[in-house]
Amino acid sequence: MHRIFLIAAAFVAGPALAQAPNLKAAHAKIAADYDTTIAEVIELTEIPAPPFRETARAQRMAEKFKAVGLADVHIDAIGNVIGTRPGKDRAAKALMVAAHLDTVFPPDVAIKVRREGDTLHAPGIGDTTVTLAALLAFNRALTAGNITPARDIIFVANVGEEGQGDLRGVRHLFSASPLKARIGDFISFDGSNVARIVNGAVGSRRYRVAFKGPGGHSYGAFGIVNPMAAMAGAVQGLYRIVPPTDVKTTFAASTIAGGTSVNSIPNLILAEFDMRSASTANLKALETQFLKIIEDAVAAENAARDTRYGKISAVPELIGDRPAGTTPSSDPLVQTAARILTAGGYDAEQMPSSTDSNIPISLGIPAITLGAGGGGFRAHALDEYVNVERTSFVKGITTAFDIVVAAAAIKR
Repeated sequence: MHRIFLIAAAFVAGPALAQAPNLKAAHAKIAADYDTTIAEVIELTEIPAPPFRETARAQRMAEKFKAVGLADVHIDAIGNVIGTRPGKDRAAKALMVAAHLDTVFPPDVAIKVRREGDTLHAPGIGDTTVTLAALLAFNRALTAGNITPARDIIFVANVGEEGQGDLRGVRHLFSASPLKARIGDFISFDGSNVARIVNGAVGSRRYRVAFKGPGGHSYGAFGIVNPMAAMAGAVQGLYRIVPPTDVKTTFAASTIAGGTSVNSIPNLILAEFDMRSASTANLKALETQFLKIIEDAVAAENAARDTRYGKISAVPELIGDRPAGTTPSSDPLVQTAARILTAGGYDAEQMPSSTDSNIPISLGIPAITLGAGGGGFRAHALDEYVNVERTSFVKGITTAFDIVVAAAAIKR
């Protein structure tokens, strides 16, 4: 069965992969290194990497990038770990292959991996230290197979994918990094759902709104304007919006904070809101409606109650901006991934999501997000876990590896 898989993967990946003389040796290395890769998943998971605090994990990845033979390994100005696998055509635009360092969990969450049979349990293990380990497995396989990719592959362990990181690592690579002009294609490995191809970028606009008022004693100042009421009116107004049905478009009132005490009318309420769509037009229209709702809620509260000590105001602050877009199904990068996944027996489903690929997609650079491994579950939950059953895990890493090698052979 394994032999059949090797032949099928080489056949569908195109001439460059089919002609790689030592592809079989590369696959064998991935299989032989199963225990090493699992150990790296565990080690990296147990190095905390909360949002904006990825330094320790980044330093360890830099050491590992050097150990697997990458050239010019360095940590850039924003904290991304970067190393290059030189290709045959050094003048061609490079393929960038990335996996993010950060997890959603704050510093006070203790991370200790627990193994139960064929599963590893720990917060952040599937999203996405399993793919950081996959990057290392890819490079050991390239070395073992003596495979020189058709063009440079730039491997990146990037910061800032999750939450308010707002894609800051990849955003930097495509805006302020000297590498930006070299990138021709981009693959992000995020999670271990091998069958999915994320070629649609779900954009988001996220706001923190400060509702302000004079405040006062809950009894003595009763009847004056209350920023809590304005906030409540804004939330109600948001949820009266009927979202479009052509492209999925969503919104959420997400967090709330503020107030002085139970017996005080607050002078400040902070609320956070999330809006998403894979349609740029839908997202813009929703944002416009939302901002008007904020204005209307403030005006309504100022008209409804006493303003003798001051009026309600609202200050919306944009705290998240992820652009939308699509890498077409007809693009060679998407087609290459789909062919190899299908040959491996996976149902290659194309879908939109919010990942590091949002940035290059929005700039018109072909980009997809893939998974690697044996499957992951309960992402962003304390009981997160991944499947590491040997056969499915090795097959998942091997399939991802074949996509990388074949993608490096795409000519633009």
